[in-house]
Amino acid sequence: MNMRHPRESSAFGRGEEVNDIRFGPQVCGELSASSTREWLVTDGRGGYAMGTVAGLRTRRYHGLLVVAGETPAARKVGLVSLDPAVTLPSGQHVRLGAHEWSSGVVDPRGFELLERFDLTEGVPRWRWRIGDVVIEREIAMAYGRSCVAVVHRLISGGPVRLDLAAACTWRDAHGERRADGPVPRLEQVAGGAVVDGAFRLAGPDWTPEGQWWLGVRHREEAARGLHPDEDLWYAGRFSGALDEPGAEVSVLAWADDLAEEPPPATALVEAARRRHRAVVAAAKPDDDVDATLALAADAFVVRTATGPDVVAGYPWFGAWSRDTMTSYEGLFLRTNRGEEGRDLLRAYAATLSEGMLANTADTGRVEHNTVDATLWFLHAVSRHVAVTGDTDLGAELLPALHGVVAAHVAGTRYGIRVDPADGLLTQGGPPDVALTWMDARVYGVPVTPRTGKPVEVNALWVNGLAGLAELTELTGRDATELRDRHARAVAAFRERFPTPAGWLHDVVDAPAPAYPLGGAPHHDDDLLRPNQLLAWSLPYAPLEPDEVTLRRVTEALFTPLGPRSLAPDSPGFVGRHRGGPAERDSGYHQGTVWPWMIGPFVDAYRRAGLPTDDLLVGLDGHLTEYGLGSVSETADGLAPHAATGCPFQAWSVAELLRVRRVRR
Repeated sequence: MNMRHPRESSAFGRGEEVNDIRFGPQVCGELSASSTREWLVTDGRGGYAMGTVAGLRTRRYHGLLVVAGETPAARKVGLVSLDPAVTLPSGQHVRLGAHEWSSGVVDPRGFELLERFDLTEGVPRWRWRIGDVVIEREIAMAYGRSCVAVVHRLISGGPVRLDLAAACTWRDAHGERRADGPVPRLEQVAGGAVVDGAFRLAGPDWTPEGQWWLGVRHREEAARGLHPDEDLWYAGRFSGALDEPGAEVSVLAWADDLAEEPPPATALVEAARRRHRAVVAAAKPDDDVDATLALAADAFVVRTATGPDVVAGYPWFGAWSRDTMTSYEGLFLRTNRGEEGRDLLRAYAATLSEGMLANTADTGRVEHNTVDATLWFLHAVSRHVAVTGDTDLGAELLPALHGVVAAHVAGTRYGIRVDPADGLLTQGGPPDVALTWMDARVYGVPVTPRTGKPVEVNALWVNGLAGLAELTELTGRDATELRDRHARAVAAFRERFPTPAGWLHDVVDAPAPAYPLGGAPHHDDDLLRPNQLLAWSLPYAPLEPDEVTLRRVTEALFTPLGPRSLAPDSPGFVGRHRGGPAERDSGYHQGTVWPWMIGPFVDAYRRAGLPTDDLLVGLDGHLTEYGLGSVSETADGLAPHAATGCPFQAWSVAELLRVRRVRR
């Protein structure tokens, strides 16, 4: 995987090389292998181009120009595919694209002619061979603009003619478009066309066509229990001669200001490479895996109208405050992006209401509906000041942070309040609300409501009080009250959370209706989950880990891709995260592996003085298995732990990067 072609030698110095991801014909030409490995390039705004090694679109979200709206989650799919076809000197016409149809037939099957796929310096590249003719394709996006460049180059053989069929749509990324609806509007412009007034295509020798391709199938949507078929509009084709090696045929597609033509496609590809090299060099990685993760992290940091933000995952998530704050240290501090991080923290502080951080939901509504996002925000600010020495920001945000504590003491939304009996944080709320990160609901009913005093919430509360007390003292102010609250919460935590079985309760003081046990007024939930890891791993964790307990937790929960969300011998364990939406949501936190939890897991091991390097081997290898160069959202709880969920997930990347960077 890491061998380099002489033409592709990296400009990075030692320790700054991104892992080249490279597959030969046995992976490229085998559909089950090549169609489950996905690539992603992003535009820095939440838009992207995304597909598979095979070139087969397996998701409704796949496309060459996917445009972010006012928020990163409000995406539209525009240019779906650009199917190459080659006319050889003999007159033979060879199609190099790939589509699956509602009949289940895959036609054409251009992946069978692929001799190599590379992901080098963040730019995907395909090479097709037809006898002595070798044609290369590269794809990149302009940074800060919704624009994609697709470059085709003759490597050997020829002369040949290359036709590129532009399949288009203009629809919400979460839906489909049908031929029984309005026909896309096509406006002829210089060098190409404008589709539905929304995006523009430009390239050589444009020929308009205008017909529906009916019944294009997305096999991943079928597997997820969603409608798998859509109709695509064949808008037209570009054509060009590739007379000799080095000759190129390029196409651009862009949205926003359609009159402002982008730079040439080849220049955009080279600009993307230069920028990716700069991102990695700025991160100062320790090895090639760190470099790969630093580049992966860059995809999630976006610039919106209000400043920097974080996309929680591609292709379907937008910005979520919990994910953003959990990811903060890995995405910003471990990649030397502290200035951007500073702006982000200030912007999020402005969203505080009644002591709660706004959760910018993918629905477009701004909600304050998490118990833990605000506590992760306290942690992020504390880590920012500790790592960067930016006490000015700490002093600026200090009143808002004290306001968070005061609001939680007084009580805020959803019954979130400090219990005056023990100083721990409790949460209630209506029965249709799930406030922790385990927030899946099926038909409006939370699968894991975790009402009461969740273990990680109170570990974060203890950690937040201590971090805020230290920050308060750094600014020369008195923190006696915070220190007293912290000491009381620690004492209560140490008394309440340990179980007779040796691990920690997942929730204490849970109400009986959620956990029916003979009508008892409260119940302490001792299901073995990974949430307890935060009680040992945070900088100001309430407990010191011991080897015996960690070994027991490891035996029950650990997999090569991180901890399971529930031990396999627990009631309700779900080993395969598969099926339709209800089935998948039912198992989302009931045994499914969450790679982001590798961070707390490794930190707990380190604090216990246990070796950690072997804990990361599986995740390092995972970088070539699903979302290429990145880490998935989830995986099956049972072997072989096939990846599920978003192929590219911010907190999964951030936590792996963070614990790798701090180990040396």
